[in-house]
Amino acid sequence: MENPGIKAEKWQQLRLRMESYGVQECELVEQFVQGFGPGGQKINKTSSCVVLSYPPKGIVIKCQQARSRALNRYYARVELCERIAEQTEGELSKRQQLAEKIRRQKRRRSRRQRARMLDDKHHQSVKKAFRQKPDIE
Repeated sequence: MENPGIKAEKWQQLRLRMESYGVQECELVEQFVQGFGPGGQKINKTSSCVVLSYPPKGIVIKCQQARSRALNRYYARVELCERIAEQTEGELSKRQQLAEKIRRQKRRRSRRQRARMLDDKHHQSVKKAFRQKPDIE
């Protein structure tokens, strides 16, 4: 599985990670489909999008991060390892952490929090008003 885009050491690290989760290369079902989205005619004509399914866990991954089929094969396997880690170890992936961060930012504040925030802003504006130079005529 030597590829021009990925070094042999990275493939070896990925293979070791897959083995640590018990994923065998022969268990993976890999398909190549045509790409979609922005990128012009080339992306829509070539079958560089990788659909990687892992039936024992019921995981299906569709990867089109790069224009190269070889890079997409690598990235799909990395995503597979991340999803298996989420299921087995219960850790939050980077994608889930980002979604949680956005959810916290969008969460509405309670009335007490809003009132306290407005009081603090008013207090700050009063302090700034005292800093102004007096008008002397």
